[in-house]
Amino acid sequence: MNLDRLKIVARMIRWLPAISAARASSRHTAADLVERRARRNPTDIFIEFEGRCLTYSEFNNAANRIAHWARDNGWGKGDVIALLMENRPEYLMTWAGLAKVGATTALINTNLTGKALNHVIETSECKVLIVGTECLEAWNASREESLESLPVYVARGFFGAAAVLPQGAKSLDDEIVSYSSENPPRSIRADLVGADPLFYIFTSGTTGLPKAARFSHARFMAAGTYHLFSGFTRKDVLYCALPLYHTVAGVICVNAVLVTGARLALRRRFSASRFWKEVNESGATTFQYIGELCRYLINQPPGPYDRDHKVRYAVGNGLRPDIWEEFQARFGLERMVEFYGATESNVSLVNLEGRPGSVGRLMPGMKAALIRYDIEADEPIRGADGRCVECADDEPGELLGFIVEGKTAVGRFEGYTSEEATRKKILRDVLAKGDAWFRSGDLLRRDADGFYYFVDRLGDTFRWKGENVSTQEVAEAISGHPSIQLAVVYGVEVPGADGRAGMASVIQTLNTEFDGPGLYQQIEACLPAYARPAFLRVQEDVEMTGTFKVRKLDLQREGFDPTAVTDPLYYRDDDKQSYRPLDPAVQTRILDREIRF
Repeated sequence: MNLDRLKIVARMIRWLPAISAARASSRHTAADLVERRARRNPTDIFIEFEGRCLTYSEFNNAANRIAHWARDNGWGKGDVIALLMENRPEYLMTWAGLAKVGATTALINTNLTGKALNHVIETSECKVLIVGTECLEAWNASREESLESLPVYVARGFFGAAAVLPQGAKSLDDEIVSYSSENPPRSIRADLVGADPLFYIFTSGTTGLPKAARFSHARFMAAGTYHLFSGFTRKDVLYCALPLYHTVAGVICVNAVLVTGARLALRRRFSASRFWKEVNESGATTFQYIGELCRYLINQPPGPYDRDHKVRYAVGNGLRPDIWEEFQARFGLERMVEFYGATESNVSLVNLEGRPGSVGRLMPGMKAALIRYDIEADEPIRGADGRCVECADDEPGELLGFIVEGKTAVGRFEGYTSEEATRKKILRDVLAKGDAWFRSGDLLRRDADGFYYFVDRLGDTFRWKGENVSTQEVAEAISGHPSIQLAVVYGVEVPGADGRAGMASVIQTLNTEFDGPGLYQQIEACLPAYARPAFLRVQEDVEMTGTFKVRKLDLQREGFDPTAVTDPLYYRDDDKQSYRPLDPAVQTRILDREIRF
């Protein structure tokens, strides 16, 4: 065993007791973690944000005001509070304060608008909505009549000047200012345990609108292990410009910092041009990434801060093999710690050895299987005995995680608020009669050394701009235009970009002309930017399977190549705000990256 591997093992041994303590039955919750850190490191800086610093004690005091306010309003265990806010310290203060009274915070994606935004707030069944002033415009434009009676509190906080409040809304800042900054009595959450939901985190499934995944206190308590196993300590500074409503930022980063007593250098949003300058100024020693972030950075022109920083390593997911070593070399990083996991998943992998292209090995205590999958039939392959067939080395298959019905956080599948959605994610009788496994919906392969490699996503979801895109949601948005009879949505590869860009094959209603500007306006009004299709294909008919499912594989293979497709093709022109004809000359510009999406 080499020295690097020994260091990894030593870190695992150090942190395994803390991970094993994150149990479903544990009385030690995220709220206790916040209070413990404030006791141990009261004057140490917890968050640095836009040039201002907040100590652990100051953060805990602010969270306490939220807690006393929530308690005074009668909210506690079993109650859900929705939070719509961009990255800033108040985001963390709010959920931490609500956790102190046992309430669950529904983390709302700030990119959502219209129907999708109303859907996630309605399905959260929240008692109240807390919205940042920076999100008021989107909320006011999207709010439907069914939510008119929902109590709304507007948080000003770090953004200073008060906004004009919507009718019936109240100022959260004014509400909490007179409340105590002392820790609330531990007794008010005496019945709170690790299995109770800390968050509802909304994630796109294989079809339909976003659904709420339950995320417990126990899972939060074990979430920072990717950083802890990588050598993260109290002396480190973690730079985070990813949205806090995502698990990678709001859970993985925040937990690692709280567990160690380190510092979080939080930014409102990611900027490729300012990234390395901000990393330098913050003194960051590590950062969290998604694959697209790395792609943006490597496409930036060389700058003075490319190597003028203290970053030793970075943790994230989605880093493509074609830029892995180039990225690491250009920016002078010792290693990239790639991992695989999902908000609702009970199985995760981590590449602590820095093997380029791999999403790593299984995390300690987890049991997984790769099973053969029939892409065309869209179902697992079973043998004569009715059991699933496991893949050989280097053979792609769907990754499954064995569901453990026990007290530990490892291996538990906490499901969604929707029982139907939860059932769809469980596959039974996989390797033995009566067993139950979590379906990842992803194709991976495993080599002879036990390293896994991501291959592709299954079903009707593809990933673009770091977000999961539901094809059904996009199809419904397109079909809302009066000229469209049917829309079939799928992801296509665009050279030089991570993930798959959206493409839709549409059938127009009779006697209608293609309306490029109208379709652009329809899609823009209904979908967040990352979900808007880059390409459209107009067909007279689509091929169906014997069970009336659209055959998407051929459509995906043909993509947006005008030399292979005889149907009219169009691309999204954001400058002209229209879908415009895609011919060989335009395709060349796309391939040469003169046109980007």
